[in-house]
Amino acid sequence: MTVEQEHPFAAFGLPGEPGSEVFWASAGSPASVPADGGGGWVTLFLWRGSAARIGFESWSPDVPLRRWGDTDCWYAEVRMPVRLRVTYRFLVGDTAYADPFNSVGAGGDRSLAATPDAPAQPHWPALRADDVLPVPPARVRWASERLGGRRTVRIHPAGGGGPVVLLLDGDDWLYLHPAATAFDSAVASGEMPPVTLVFLPSKDREAEFGCRPDLWEAVRDELLPLVAQSCVPADQDRLVVAGQSLGGLSAVYAALEFPELVSRVACQSASLWWTPGAVVSADPLGGPVGGTVAACLRERRPDLSGLRIAFDVGEHETRMLPHCALVETLTERAGATVRASRSASAHDRAGWRQALLRDVAWALG
Repeated sequence: MTVEQEHPFAAFGLPGEPGSEVFWASAGSPASVPADGGGGWVTLFLWRGSAARIGFESWSPDVPLRRWGDTDCWYAEVRMPVRLRVTYRFLVGDTAYADPFNSVGAGGDRSLAATPDAPAQPHWPALRADDVLPVPPARVRWASERLGGRRTVRIHPAGGGGPVVLLLDGDDWLYLHPAATAFDSAVASGEMPPVTLVFLPSKDREAEFGCRPDLWEAVRDELLPLVAQSCVPADQDRLVVAGQSLGGLSAVYAALEFPELVSRVACQSASLWWTPGAVVSADPLGGPVGGTVAACLRERRPDLSGLRIAFDVGEHETRMLPHCALVETLTERAGATVRASRSASAHDRAGWRQALLRDVAWALG
């Protein structure tokens, strides 16, 4: 029996003795094979060096790596469901590293992996962890009286500029995932009209993105006037707000409470379980289904006929699904034009980024 047949890596197409130069020369992005019995995949992750574990963004608890004999080869065979894209990193003590064998990175210490049946993500370039993401040169300095502190808000006119797309958690879309590049590509392909991206960084997500008016009063009265005074073309009459997780909750809240400002929303994995105090509770998702937003829709029965809103949530976010489904239904009953979809991910930017492009294009109609 050959060495390749004796060790478990041969099934993933890796030749040579584990830990040898021949072996490492063939190592690449995480490789997947169908799981025994069908219904999912087994994905091989490799690490060269000392003991480590894999930290996933949200889909799974940390997975410890095993060492192959006395070599420098550490590995894990991770069982994954169908249709999954995940963000992960290798954790050595308190230090995080991107996967050195994976050409698809997200920021300096994260990588992306996808099962073979996960949908493609056109427009998002494959950037290694050490690549420097392009940062839009246009910016405004925002010293907010309502929110406090100073922020640098970057502005990017994709395709020359057009309707404003306000990206909550804007630093994520600058430094982890290159939204400016992806939107440029989507505009160039004709999949959306030219837009002006406004990257809004957060300072205190839990305080700013809860169901409270401060952020949106500040956006309306302070930030958007600064954007209008910039030299970047920006049509604020067709504003789209895009947010994820707590940012998605805030985007939905803005549409309910500030309809004259926000009438187009693209939200991914919105934290629609939110109620006051839920974030610090023992089980944040264990409260009333749909949280404060669902209660508001039931009690107030607002007329949302002017709202165009796209909801997306990861199909592997099992506890999120009931919260999102209820709010989607109640929002549509209130008259909004609703698009609801499920992405091949968990609570993870890896899935949100393709939904972001698609749903912003849809929100613009």
